[in-house]
Amino acid sequence: MKNIFLLICCLSTFLVMAQDIPNQDRQISQAVMAAPQDQRPDATVLGYNVNGEVVLLREGSGDLVCLANNPSASKFSVACYHKDLEPFMARGRELKAQGLDFKTIFDTREEEVKSGKLPLPQNSTLMVLSGDEDPETGFIRDAHTRYVVYIPFATGETTGLSEKPLGAGAPWLMNPGTHRAHIMITPPNP
Repeated sequence: MKNIFLLICCLSTFLVMAQDIPNQDRQISQAVMAAPQDQRPDATVLGYNVNGEVVLLREGSGDLVCLANNPSASKFSVACYHKDLEPFMARGRELKAQGLDFKTIFDTREEEVKSGKLPLPQNSTLMVLSGDEDPETGFIRDAHTRYVVYIPFATGETTGLSEKPLGAGAPWLMNPGTHRAHIMITPPNP
C-alpha cells in the first residue's frame, strides 16, 4: 500500500510539472523574441524539460543562444546572448542548481575568469525581454527589452561611462572593475 501511495504521489508530481512546462514550439517562439528579427531563425535555443532542467531545444547555425522563460520564475523573461558567452552562462546555471546564492556565484565565476579556468569574451551582448505572459495564448503583454554589453573589468575611468544609472535609456556601467562589468541600456517601458 505504501508503494502504491508513493507511485501515485510521483505520478501526480510529474503530471503537474509537465503541465507547467510549455511545449517546445512555444518555448522556442518565445525565447527568440529577445533576439533581433533577422537573427531569430538561426539562433540556438535552450529551454526546459518536464524536470525543469535546461535542455537544447534547437541547434542553430547563428551567433546567438536564446534561453526560454524559466517556468518556475514568477515573471516572464527570455534572453539571447552571443554564443561565446555560453560557457559563462552555463557555469552560472550550474552553480545556481547547486543552491548557491548570488554572491557565491559571482565570487566563484570572478575567480574562475581571473584564473583563466572560465572563458569570458572581451565584448559580447545579452538582450533580455520581459513582460506579462498570458498563460493560455503565450502572448506577452507590456514586453520590453534591456540590453547588456559585457566588457569585463572595465571601469568608469576606462570607458567614460557613469557607474550609476543616469535615467531611462541612458547607458551606464554596472559591476565596474569585475568580470561582470557591463554596459546597461534599459529603454523606458512602453
